[in-house]
Amino acid sequence: MVFTSSLTLTFSVSFLLCLFGCQGSDGELKVEKDGVSDSESKVDSGVPEVPVPADDTPEVLNKALSGLSSRWKNWWVRGILTLAMISFFFFIIYLGPMVLMMIVLCVQIKCFQEIITIGYSVYHSYHLPWFRTLSWYFLLCVNYFFYGETVTDYFFTLVQREEPLRILSKYHRFISFALYLTGFCMFVLSLVKKHYRLQFYMFGWTHVTLLIVVTQSHLIIHNLFEGMIWFIVPISCVICNDIMAYMFGFFFGRTPLIKLSPKKTWEGFIGGFFATIVFGIMLSYVMAGCRYFVCPVEFNNDSNSFQVDCEPPELFQLQDYALPGILESVTGWTTVRLYPFQIHSIALSSFASIVGPFGGFFASGFKRAFKIKDFANTIPGHGGIMDRFDCQYLMATFVNVYIASFIRGPNPSKVIQQLLALRVDQQLHIFNSLKAHLTEKGLLPALEEATA
Repeated sequence: MVFTSSLTLTFSVSFLLCLFGCQGSDGELKVEKDGVSDSESKVDSGVPEVPVPADDTPEVLNKALSGLSSRWKNWWVRGILTLAMISFFFFIIYLGPMVLMMIVLCVQIKCFQEIITIGYSVYHSYHLPWFRTLSWYFLLCVNYFFYGETVTDYFFTLVQREEPLRILSKYHRFISFALYLTGFCMFVLSLVKKHYRLQFYMFGWTHVTLLIVVTQSHLIIHNLFEGMIWFIVPISCVICNDIMAYMFGFFFGRTPLIKLSPKKTWEGFIGGFFATIVFGIMLSYVMAGCRYFVCPVEFNNDSNSFQVDCEPPELFQLQDYALPGILESVTGWTTVRLYPFQIHSIALSSFASIVGPFGGFFASGFKRAFKIKDFANTIPGHGGIMDRFDCQYLMATFVNVYIASFIRGPNPSKVIQQLLALRVDQQLHIFNSLKAHLTEKGLLPALEEATA
C-alpha cells in the first residue's frame, strides 16, 4: 500500500505539471520563423536540410480536436500523450527494475537511431558504403562491452557458477576489443577515394553519438542498481525544471537567457530553479520512506532471482537537524526531521536546474545547425525520443559521479565474492596478510576475546 500510494502521489503531481507545462517553451518569447534567423540561414546555407517529417498525430485526435486552434490542439495532444507516457512509466516501475533497465536499453537504441538517421538523411545522396551497417555494428560492440562489464560487476556469483559465462567474463575485454577492431578494419576497407573526407565525418558522427547516448544510458543503469530513487528523483527534477521554467517564462518572461535558444528567459530559469529545489525535497521525502525505491538491486543466490529488499541505510532514515538561528526565530522550531537523502536532493535539483538545461541548449544548437525542428516525429506533439531525453544524459553522468564521490563506500559482499573466486593459495595469502594487519592494529586479540 505504501508503494502504491507513493507512486500515485508522485505521478499524479507529475501529470498535472506536465499537462499544464507540456507545451515546452513555446510561449516564453517570440522567435524567428522556424527557429532560424536570416543571418543564420546565410551562414549555414551550405548545410543540407533534413526533410521535415509529416504530422503523424493520430486521426482520432485530429477529428476530436478539429474545432480548436492549432495552439490549443497542440496543447491537448501533448497533454493526452503525456498522460499515456506517465501511465506507461507507472506500469514499468510496478514491474520492477529489471524491466526498467530493458526500457532504458530500448530508449538508447531509439535515440541512436534518430541521430544516425539525421546524418544519413543529410548526406544520403552520396551513397556512402556500409555507413548504416557499421554504425549499428559499433552500437552492438559498445553495448556488448558495457553490459558485459555490468553483468560481471553486479552478478559475479551467477557468472562464476556458469562455465560459459565465466569464460566470457574472463576474456570479456579482449573479445570486446576484437569486435571493435573488426569494425575498424571494415571501415578502412570501405573507404572510397572521392568520399574520404565525408566518410571520416560519418565515422566521427557515429562515435560521438555512441559517446553521448550509449555511455550515458550505461550510467543510468548503474544508477538504477544503487536504488530506483537514484533514477526517479533526478529524472523527475529535470522534468519539473523544464515545466516550471516554461510556466515562469510564460507569465513573467521578459529577459532573453541565451541566443542559442531565444525562447528561454532569465525569469523562467530562476523560477524553475527554486521550484525544482522545493519539488526535489518533497519528492525525496515521499520516496525515501519506501524500501522498494531505496534498496539496491541484488541477485539472491538462494532463490536465483533479483530482489529489491534491504534494511534502509542511514541515508534513508529520518534524523533530527538543528535549524539555524534565523529560521528558528521565524518558524519557532529548534529542530526538523528530514531524511539525509533530502539534503542530497538539493544538489541533484540544483544540477538539474542550472547545468541540466545546457543539454537542451546543446540539442537546440544541433537541430538549428541542420534546420530541423525535432529529432524525429515518434511522439506526436513531442518530437522524437531524443527530444525528451536531451537534458537527461548530463543528469545521468552527474548522478553517477555524485554517488561514487559522496555516497558509495566499499562493498564487503563484492570483496568476498572476488576473494572466493581466487585460488586456495591466494586466499590463504590474503588471509595471513589480513590477520597480520589486524594483529598489528591490536584488533585481533579483542576479537578473539569477544568470541571466547
